[in-house]
Amino acid sequence: MVKIARLTDWAHLSHNDRLKYIRISLVVLVVIVLALIVVSQDMGHIRNLIRRSGWPGLVIAIGLYGLLGPTPVPSEPLTLFISAAFDPLVATLVAGLGNLLASLFEYLIGRTIGDAAEAEKRKQSLPFGLARAPLDSPVFLIGARLLPFYAPKLVSLISGAYHVPLRRYVWTSAVFTFLTAGALAYGGYGLLQISHL
Repeated sequence: MVKIARLTDWAHLSHNDRLKYIRISLVVLVVIVLALIVVSQDMGHIRNLIRRSGWPGLVIAIGLYGLLGPTPVPSEPLTLFISAAFDPLVATLVAGLGNLLASLFEYLIGRTIGDAAEAEKRKQSLPFGLARAPLDSPVFLIGARLLPFYAPKLVSLISGAYHVPLRRYVWTSAVFTFLTAGALAYGGYGLLQISHL
């Protein structure tokens, strides 16, 4: 496992570790740039493509969630659009699968370049007793995701760095992503229905 290199550590890394770190950094950078290019395009075109394409468009949307996952670009507007264009159940399934794909990508980034000792240190600052929960416990994996801002991304990166078993990581991620996707899809759809009254 490659530890996250600090400038002072760079000289101590082996040649293979340096190449691995550079490759991973380039892949992450390319994904972020692609996501930003997609989002900066006229979203109307993307929405029309998804709407006109039907089920294949929904597969494109799942991939778009995967691209947006590791970036700071929010995917909630896409969920609301799919809910309005199709229905809330379809939006829940697409957003849940897409966000699960995104969380797996974040997990792999953490697993590849993360450091378990650093993950344990970051966990200590969490509120509500989560700092006492083991990093690989379902309580931590679901509870820490409920914290606002970047907690889901942080949990994914920490889980990868700590080498949480993939099966446990996937089911706990799925619980969170499908519940939040459903709340957003049905909540947004309900607000849309109210606004048409």
